[in-house]
Amino acid sequence: MVDAAASFDGNRVAANEAPARAPASSRGRLTAAVTDGTGLAGYAEFCASALFAPAQSASWVSNWAAKTKADMAVATLSIEGRPALSLALEVVRNGPFRVARLAGGRHANGNFPATDPRLLPAVNGPAIRSLLSSIATARPDIDLVSLERLLPDLDGTANPLAALPNFASPNLALAVDLDGGFEALLSRASGKRKRKKHRSQTRKFEAVGSFRRIEGRSRKEVDRLIDAFFDMKQARFAKMGIANVFGDEGVRAFFRALFADALAEQEPSFLLHGLEVAGKLRAVTGSSRSGKRLICEFGAIAEDDLAFTSPGDFLFFDNIQEACEQGFDLYDFSVGDEPYKRLWCDIEVRHFEVLMPLTLKGRVLATGLRQGARAKAFIKNNPTVWTLTKSLRRKAAGQAAPIVAEDDA
Repeated sequence: MVDAAASFDGNRVAANEAPARAPASSRGRLTAAVTDGTGLAGYAEFCASALFAPAQSASWVSNWAAKTKADMAVATLSIEGRPALSLALEVVRNGPFRVARLAGGRHANGNFPATDPRLLPAVNGPAIRSLLSSIATARPDIDLVSLERLLPDLDGTANPLAALPNFASPNLALAVDLDGGFEALLSRASGKRKRKKHRSQTRKFEAVGSFRRIEGRSRKEVDRLIDAFFDMKQARFAKMGIANVFGDEGVRAFFRALFADALAEQEPSFLLHGLEVAGKLRAVTGSSRSGKRLICEFGAIAEDDLAFTSPGDFLFFDNIQEACEQGFDLYDFSVGDEPYKRLWCDIEVRHFEVLMPLTLKGRVLATGLRQGARAKAFIKNNPTVWTLTKSLRRKAAGQAAPIVAEDDA
C-alpha cells in the first residue's frame, strides 16, 4: 500500500501539471492508497454500501480478475479512513505501453466508480489527482490511466471523475424512458406498428413449432443461454468482418461465472433471457440491474432460417414490457447507435472518457488515443461514412451481402 504523499520521480509527469493536495472542503485527512489484487476483498466490502455501475460491482471485478488472470490494481481515496471512492483497474499492454483501465475493458460500459455519495463533496479534481499520484508511485510501470465510457451521473449523483479533464465518448448510448408503463411507451413509440409486428412474428414462430421466452434461473439454463450467445456472436462477427471480442476463453469463463454467481442473489444483478422457437434458441440477451435502470449488456440472434423474422426485436419487445411491469424507470440499450435501438429509444446518453498520462510515454499514447477517438466520432456520426465503413468491412470478410443489424449490442 502506498500513501498519496509519495511523489513522482524525474521521468514522470503529474496528470494535469498541478500538485496533488487535499480539497479545502474536506472535514478530515484525505489519503490515497493502491494495492494489487489482494485489495479486492476490501473493494468488495466497500461495494456492500457504495454506489456503482454494474461493471464496477464486486462480482464483476472479482470474476474478471479470477477468470482472465488480470493484473489488478485497486486505488482507493479515503477520508479519515473511510473509503470515498475506489477504482478497480486492470493493467494491460498496448504495444510498448502499459495502460490501467477499468476491469473488463470494452466489455465494461456505462461506467461509474464505486463511491460513497455522502463523502463525494470532498472528492474534487485535486483529490482524484492525489489518487493518480499514488497509482504512479505504486506502479511506476503504468504509463496511462484510461477510463472509458463513463456515465455522467448515476441515480442523480454526478460522476466524480468528471472533475478530471475529459472528452465526449465517440460512442453514443441509447435508452428508453419507461415512465407511465408499457402502454404509455407504445403510445409514444409507434405502438400500433410494434404490436402488429409482434403478432406477425408470433404467427411465424407458431408455424414452425412452439415458442417461449426463457430466463436463466439455474446453472444449466445459464450455461445453455451463454453457450448459444457465444456461438451466435462468433458467427455474427465473422460475417461482419471484425474481431470476436467474446472469443477469448478467459472472457467466456468470466461471463459464465458472472451470470451463474448472480443466481445466488435474491434479485440477480445479472440475468440472461432467450427466445426459443421449435426447441432452438433464436435470440439471447444479457442484462444487468442498476437501481431503477435495466441495462441490456449484450444481445445476439441466430443466423438461421428464422433470422428474417427478427427474433431479437421480438425478445426486446418482451424484455421491455417486463421491465415496465417490474417498475423500472429506464431500459438502457447501452453503447451503440443502431436502427433496432432507435425503434424504441427516446433518450441519448453521451458518455465521457478520461485519459491521464503518468509518464512521458503515456503522454504520447494519450495524444494518439484522443486523435483516434475524434476520428471514430467523425466516422460514426456521419451516416454515409459509417455505412461505407461497415460495407467495406463486410467485403473484407467476404460477406458483401446486406446483413440484419439487430444484435450489435
